[in-house]
Amino acid sequence: MGAVKSLVIDTPRGPAEVEISDPAGPPVSLLVLGHGAGGGVHAPDLTKVHDVAVAAGVRVALVTQPYRVAGRRAPAPADQLDEAWVHCVRELADGLPLVVGGRSSGARIACRTAGDLGAAGVLCLAFPLHPPGKPDRTRAGELPVDLPTLVVNGDRDPFGVPSPEGLIEVVVRPGATHDLRKDLVGTGAVVSAWLARNGWAG
Repeated sequence: MGAVKSLVIDTPRGPAEVEISDPAGPPVSLLVLGHGAGGGVHAPDLTKVHDVAVAAGVRVALVTQPYRVAGRRAPAPADQLDEAWVHCVRELADGLPLVVGGRSSGARIACRTAGDLGAAGVLCLAFPLHPPGKPDRTRAGELPVDLPTLVVNGDRDPFGVPSPEGLIEVVVRPGATHDLRKDLVGTGAVVSAWLARNGWAG
């Protein structure tokens, strides 16, 4: 791995924190990842994806939303999350092919904003298809069917598992719940292969 740096980006919703890791050689693409609603950017699945992506030649940026920087666990409203995220990603954009993503809430934000950001692809870890026990309240409409999108969900996730549609590829991890902690190596391999297939990794 090459250089690692941290920075603060002032957004209209307050300061966000970003950790950027560069690969050992010239980066092939930029992968920007967001965290879950009550968690942080160092969740086990995000850490594994970060590590395999950097090893495969990807510049990875981990974005901590302003509400978490301010010490709050309850997330801001969706429009505020999206606004802060878009501001950060535009600050980070460097001309490389852009892949946006995250886990759970972070995946939803990436999906909702990918088109406006001109992203080449979207990576969704534990996309929360619906609130637990409420399958009628589906969020499937947030997934971008016209962009290469990888969804990695556990088959025991109480938030449900999306179905493949359009350019959406769904990989179900056996025995995994919403935290995707089971077989992190396997999840990392799935993501690494997807990045490589699309030309975003070396």
